[in-house]
Amino acid sequence: MGPDVNHRIEKLPAGLYFVATPIGTARDITLRALDILASADVIAAEDTRTMRRLLDIHGIALGDRPLLAYHDHNGEQARPKLLAFLAQGKAVAYGSEAGTPLIADPGFGLSQAAVQAGALVTTAPGPSAVIAALTLAGLPTDRFFFCGFLPNTQSQRKAALQNFRDVPGTLVFYESPKRIKSMIADAGAVLGEGRQAVICRELTKKFEECRRGTLSELASTLASLTLKGEIVVLIDRARLPVVKPEDIEQSLRQALTEHSLRDASDLVANALGVPRRQVYQMALTLGRQE
Repeated sequence: MGPDVNHRIEKLPAGLYFVATPIGTARDITLRALDILASADVIAAEDTRTMRRLLDIHGIALGDRPLLAYHDHNGEQARPKLLAFLAQGKAVAYGSEAGTPLIADPGFGLSQAAVQAGALVTTAPGPSAVIAALTLAGLPTDRFFFCGFLPNTQSQRKAALQNFRDVPGTLVFYESPKRIKSMIADAGAVLGEGRQAVICRELTKKFEECRRGTLSELASTLASLTLKGEIVVLIDRARLPVVKPEDIEQSLRQALTEHSLRDASDLVANALGVPRRQVYQMALTLGRQE
């Protein structure tokens, strides 16, 4: 299929335009994003080679327009240049390496600086590995927390996981193929091996796959595998244990022989993982009966 060259080229208002780019399949880009890339006075990209390929695929001529690299290692040097273009009334488009800018991406500093300078900041929304993975995983999506990349060392990784242990939503991580085995093992140790999890790999690409199971099951599966490509890991929220009322009552009666009503309620609630209010009300009832 040849390039699509029917993009609207029009004068864009001066401002910073964040453009979401494909995470795999090149055609996963919006028409508005292509129009902005065709019309912007200046294009900035996390990887200029990737941006050039994307422009070529969709038949967008760069011409004599500037194409500047903006990434983690040159942000301090490149940002003033882009802000200068904005001050001159130019329309600047910024595209990340893949996906939506600012999501595990160096664009935050640029966005913050442009806002502080009073420039127009807008977006052409589109692909996101986080949203794509949530769509496929089969885990709850009513609440989720994007955790980004975990630290490299095991001690720091476990400490970070501990901070996410009680988040009441699906956890979403980016991970590298080199660390996926240790990350899953550490997640099982910190969050609980029985938690449901999904490993999404190479989303929207030819070898896209999702592996599902508990953290323990996934750790066993990965022991004999070598994964490659871009990886998103999703882990279900902690589930409260199902505790029978008679079990709570039995524990309360025992705790009340040695502790005050309030302390006994706290001890039983923490031990059984049930709401303190529920336990306290039951303790009050037992106290009245006796």
